[in-house]
Amino acid sequence: MSSSDSAETIVPDSEHSGLIARLPQLPRDLAQLARFDRPIGWWLLFWPCVFGVWLSGAGWQLGLLVLLLLGAIAMRGAGCVYNDITDAELDRQVARTASRPIASGRVSKRTAWIWLAALSLVGLVVLLQLPLQAQIIALISLVLVAAYPFMKRITWWPQAWLGLTFNWGVLVGWATLAGENWGVAIAVYLGCVLWTVGYDTIYALQDRDDDALVGIRSSALRMGGKVKQGVTACYAGALLLWGIGFWLLREDWVAWLTLIPVAWHLGWQIVTLDESDGDNPLARFRSNRWAGFLLALACFVVGNAGV
Repeated sequence: MSSSDSAETIVPDSEHSGLIARLPQLPRDLAQLARFDRPIGWWLLFWPCVFGVWLSGAGWQLGLLVLLLLGAIAMRGAGCVYNDITDAELDRQVARTASRPIASGRVSKRTAWIWLAALSLVGLVVLLQLPLQAQIIALISLVLVAAYPFMKRITWWPQAWLGLTFNWGVLVGWATLAGENWGVAIAVYLGCVLWTVGYDTIYALQDRDDDALVGIRSSALRMGGKVKQGVTACYAGALLLWGIGFWLLREDWVAWLTLIPVAWHLGWQIVTLDESDGDNPLARFRSNRWAGFLLALACFVVGNAGV
């Protein structure tokens, strides 16, 4: 295979195109289907799990976090495969997604379903290691996952549904180790939903023109020329809800100081966002792995202070 042929089978926003390109055709396509070449997705799925675990006050819990990381990678992969199966026709009409394995015809839907089942099996193994309450809460999220691919057809705010889905790990992590004072977990979870609406609106800027042509709805299109203002409102709301969650856990205004680093980072994203630069929105979107890291540290400090 020539280098140009390899490039055509790598999605434009792949982070590890060189590594993926070295794989044989079918493993490369399966890796792309599960987005193993784009780790930002599983980071954004994993960090909310960390928030819930570290807010519980149970300490580092590194073994549990490794387990949840494995589950995040597997289930994010399964979700992406399912999304590509249901969105194959739409993906063919969008420049950034037309080269995806199913949309391009390189992988059949039958093969994709088998791959989805294999990834889901890994997720099931992880699920069975959790307490019953956490298992039940985790299983409820499957309803959100199943409905997500269709949201872009029926609402201008599919990013909100993604937020409800992607941040479910806050509730799972909390249920695993705490299981009470649910106001804390719910406030932090809702804050994460707004955070997701903000960062996924930035991500959707890449496809805004194509989405408008093929009839796909997104918050980036709905906000029109006020994307920065919209993202600012989302991030501000997220910080407010995170602050409420911290207060419900620990009535100490000093706890709010732990949110300053993540607030600074989110503000930097907004100030430096350039919608006219094709690479800028993707870079700002990817930087949310660090926003998640900073919020995770805040959760650890607030959850474990004085323990």
